[in-house]
Amino acid sequence: MDAAKNAANSVTDTVKGTLDTTSKEANKNVAKDSDASVGTRAEATKDAVGDKANEIKHT
Repeated sequence: MDAAKNAANSVTDTVKGTLDTTSKEANKNVAKDSDASVGTRAEATKDAVGDKANEIKHT
């Protein structure tokens, strides 16, 4: 039973890490977009940093 629970938790962490990576990359692209406002770019940068922290936590 514990092995199945551990396997499920591992899969969940992998999925969360993948989603965080995707979100981080999207936020990085917004942060680099010169057509976006300064506020939008700053928020995207902040979100990318948070996504990176979550990405590390889930790997």
